[in-house]
Amino acid sequence: MASIAALGIGSGLDLNGLLTQLESAERQRLQPLVEQRASYQARISAYGKLEGSLSALQTSLSSLGKPETFQAVSSAVAGEGITAAASSTAVPGSYSVTVNALAKAYSSATVGIDDKARDLGAGSVSFTLGDGTSHTIDIDAGSSSLEDIRDAINAQQGDVTASIVNDGDPTNPYRLALTSSKTGTDAAVDTLAFSGFGTELATDAGSVQTAQNASITVNGINVSSQGNQVADAIQGLTLNLEEEGATATVNVTRDEEAIMKSVETFVSAYNNLQNTIKDLSKYNPETQTAGRLLGDSGLRTVETRLRGIFSEAVQGGDLNTLSELGITRQLNGTLEIDKEKLQTITSEQLGKLQQFFAGDEDNGIEGFSSLANKTVEQLLDENGPITTGTEGMKSAITRLEERYAREEVSIARTVERYRTQFARLDSMIANMNSTSSYLTQQFDALSAQLGQKK
Repeated sequence: MASIAALGIGSGLDLNGLLTQLESAERQRLQPLVEQRASYQARISAYGKLEGSLSALQTSLSSLGKPETFQAVSSAVAGEGITAAASSTAVPGSYSVTVNALAKAYSSATVGIDDKARDLGAGSVSFTLGDGTSHTIDIDAGSSSLEDIRDAINAQQGDVTASIVNDGDPTNPYRLALTSSKTGTDAAVDTLAFSGFGTELATDAGSVQTAQNASITVNGINVSSQGNQVADAIQGLTLNLEEEGATATVNVTRDEEAIMKSVETFVSAYNNLQNTIKDLSKYNPETQTAGRLLGDSGLRTVETRLRGIFSEAVQGGDLNTLSELGITRQLNGTLEIDKEKLQTITSEQLGKLQQFFAGDEDNGIEGFSSLANKTVEQLLDENGPITTGTEGMKSAITRLEERYAREEVSIARTVERYRTQFARLDSMIANMNSTSSYLTQQFDALSAQLGQKK
């Protein structure tokens, strides 16, 4: 049988188009696998959303489990020239602060020379800081210009920095300026010496600025600081001194708003998790669409265990349940806060509120945060419902992909079989057409001969 290079050439039939349609029909067998894989991936995404909501709840519980959450303070400054920042260790109170002197850094400059790029010969720069630290920087001949000396000083560990100043003098305008990188007497340059350099470099005594510590008075007590940022002169407060001679009153108060915000964040995280569960398990009869985890056993486990969190009771404390704080569970499963009641407890029973959430190790009281977090940890554990459900979906996808690959091989073989059959059909029709054409020619020739004999 003759070989046909391309389908349809021999027969004139659209065998390529027919083969494409047959292949398309065969590939319909893959569509259910594609849809099933998409369904599994959607469920994995849903598990991820559920996990994210649980993690947010865990974060809010962790915050409520820290005693410092309930020690939050805020600071306000009445006056100018001073700002303040409070940490959780600050003690509420009022503090009068006067800035007697601001901290200053040491600085000095050399006498001027004519050319900042001219080599001055070999030499060394030595200095000793107020804390006793000493440095000597040796400069080689050939790389001893004012610029080279500046770069060598700046290349050391940074206690002193150097720059070049042009003071405008018509003859010798270039000076080497040295500055302590920190304020205060510890970083001051007590001794400074230039050796060598053709004796051209020397300190200009009139340019020296002596280092100085900051001096403040806090409620009548004198305080000295190496810098203008003064930490713990007042417990838990950092003062930023901006203006010499300034006087201000720093007021530290308990930040009840921040404490309540931490409780509200927990309630919000709990409600967001409830809404996530509701969204993933809903069913709309009008559109006949279902949540991605409708009927999922793992989701039901999370929902059941979540209800138990609200029922957790703190044993041994003065406050035992969320409802005593004004946090109640609604019919739809979400929590609602009686802010007025919570505000009263925060203002009048802050220690009891802290004990309820963070516990009291000395008295053997395990706080609500710890109790509830145990449930969340179990749900997020590698053996928990979310991880096992996710891994189950991933395994199912792997099996589907293996099946998909096998189906593709099967389809390719079927299409190849069709191609072979079509090629044979094409060749057979081509041969038949050739035979028909030959016979027609013979019959025509025979008819012509018979007509001539007549």
